[in-house]
Amino acid sequence: MGAVRAGVVSGRRALVYSVLGVAATVVVCAAVVGVFGVNRVFTGLFAGAVVAIALLVRLFGRDAVVLTEQAIYLRTPLHESSIGWERVVAGRFALDEQARWSLALDLTGGDEPHSELVLLSIPPVVRPVANAYEHRKCEQVGEIRKMLRHKRIPVTVLPEIGAALHEHWKLAPPAAPA
Repeated sequence: MGAVRAGVVSGRRALVYSVLGVAATVVVCAAVVGVFGVNRVFTGLFAGAVVAIALLVRLFGRDAVVLTEQAIYLRTPLHESSIGWERVVAGRFALDEQARWSLALDLTGGDEPHSELVLLSIPPVVRPVANAYEHRKCEQVGEIRKMLRHKRIPVTVLPEIGAALHEHWKLAPPAAPA
């Protein structure tokens, strides 16, 4: 089984990455204007935007949780750590604080907040896949569920989430009637 990418970039890290992107734009623009004169402001902004986009793609692309056969790797641009599968107690698909659906792993030991590792956070599913974002999230949910099933990690899914995933994304089995 191959590696599965997941992970949620925290708001704080996304803000830092955004500030770095703006700073890169300003620095490149200032360098172009300093070398070629004030008539090259738009050229500097364009070059700065290109550098900023490349930087943001690199930062956000490196920031991930990667589930592999051997371990779960937590990656940021400057650091990588791993969590062994033996620390995973269970998984759950439930509502989070922002009324989004989060797929999280419950862990034993370690210093993770609330002893959990959030793999995905998606808006509630209310229709079939309609755009590229939803398609990617649908694929991720399927890949993560397949990996957890392969690792024999029990996953609890709220009935309304399971019903919506089954009805709209054809992923989870329908919830049993109560």
